Amino acid sequence: MSLMEHGVVRPITAVAWTSNSSTCPKDFNLISITEDGATANFTRSFGMKSGYYLCYNKDLSGGMVVTDIQLLTDKDSIPHGYCYISEHLEPKASVSKKKRVCVRVAPVGSVDTAVLDIKLTAKSKMMLQHYTYVGDIHGFVLWCRKGHFSNPMPMAKPRSVSLDLRKLSLEQPSAPLPLRPSNLPPPLQHSKLSQRRSSLHSKDNLDKPADSSMQGITALDGVPFSLHPKFDAQANGGTPQLNSQLSNIRIKSLQDIENEYNYPFIVEESAAKRTRPTMTTGASSSAQ
Repeated sequence: MSLMEHGVVRPITAVAWTSNSSTCPKDFNLISITEDGATANFTRSFGMKSGYYLCYNKDLSGGMVVTDIQLLTDKDSIPHGYCYISEHLEPKASVSKKKRVCVRVAPVGSVDTAVLDIKLTAKSKMMLQHYTYVGDIHGFVLWCRKGHFSNPMPMAKPRSVSLDLRKLSLEQPSAPLPLRPSNLPPPLQHSKLSQRRSSLHSKDNLDKPADSSMQGITALDGVPFSLHPKFDAQANGGTPQLNSQLSNIRIKSLQDIENEYNYPFIVEESAAKRTRPTMTTGASSSAQ
């Protein structure tokens, strides 16, 4: 069974003249043999050694299809919406202008019927079933078949999976990093305590507000921190004297600090409550 009987039919999208297979455009089918077995070579006269052939294309990538095909003489005016077929010939070759082939094209989405196939015969008495007679041209008979065509499904455009997942994500975009000065000197890492101080200092900078002002930068930014050599365990080699000094350090709680440094301000309060002496009326009268 043919493809037309199965219903899988692609329409013709372009028709052209060509000198031979070497000049035939890409994706075009050259009609070299007629249906009755003759060579489908069009020649202008018997003195010409080379002629030209009909060819057609069924590539739908251009988005246009051939909806009709006609033969016109040199005296006929071309109908509205029609155009002469293109020519892909050798430099010295030419096509006879006595009869010319013209086609009507339309966007593939605007029609549901088009020219599905074209054939040539050498004998005018031969009839082709299911084909329509177009006309005689230079000793050949041109036939075409019209009908409904199969419009291929459009290919899905490849998309990035990661982009789609980001669009479907319900999470809010991460906040921008806080503003940090770019000229900070690297922290001095002389001991474990200094490393801990450096990490705490970095964390404190991240907790500060990130805006375009200088509010996120303090006076301590950029100031290196290190222990005094007296308390540096690595510099002193872990001597017993240093260990005893470190063990004598007492870490005070908040309540200890309140008890030790609590000041009730009693003297100040009593001084503030004292009343200033006022002059009586009698004293003022005697003074007068």
